[in-house]
Amino acid sequence: MGKTGIFYGSSTGTTEKVAGIIAGKLGISASDVHNIESNGGDLLTYNFLIFGSSSTGIGDLQYFWEKYLDILKSTDLRGKTVALFCCGDSYTYSDSFCGAMRKIYDAIKDKGCEIIGSVSTDGYETGDTDAVVDGKFVGLAIDNDNEEDKTPERIDSWVKSITN
Repeated sequence: MGKTGIFYGSSTGTTEKVAGIIAGKLGISASDVHNIESNGGDLLTYNFLIFGSSSTGIGDLQYFWEKYLDILKSTDLRGKTVALFCCGDSYTYSDSFCGAMRKIYDAIKDKGCEIIGSVSTDGYETGDTDAVVDGKFVGLAIDNDNEEDKTPERIDSWVKSITN
């Protein structure tokens, strides 16, 4: 997998919590987990990048991602492997569930990196969300508001998929 860094933006703490769980499962040091609000870290020191955001409003990026996305757009990601995760509300915002993840995906998909970790929509209660490409979420979609009981299994399954 190579040196791995997690970069997240969290408004309510849920995305931060999920980033910590993922870091623990992958054995990633706390110094390699970056809250983009206070510490964007140096993307180029990592071979494997994990980007996480919460979706706010109707599929909008978490506030700090709005600025951080400009950094990603100007960064050469060739040779990097990237995985995405997002936290949202699939019941109230089913048609835009985890839409923020799609915005990050769109910003990096042509940057020369390999994006891994797409997730089947099976078992999710969502509408026609932008976070789905070719029948799968572009990364791990978490609804800790309504489906908290499914979060541990979804994280475990996703972590296995990105490490194989």
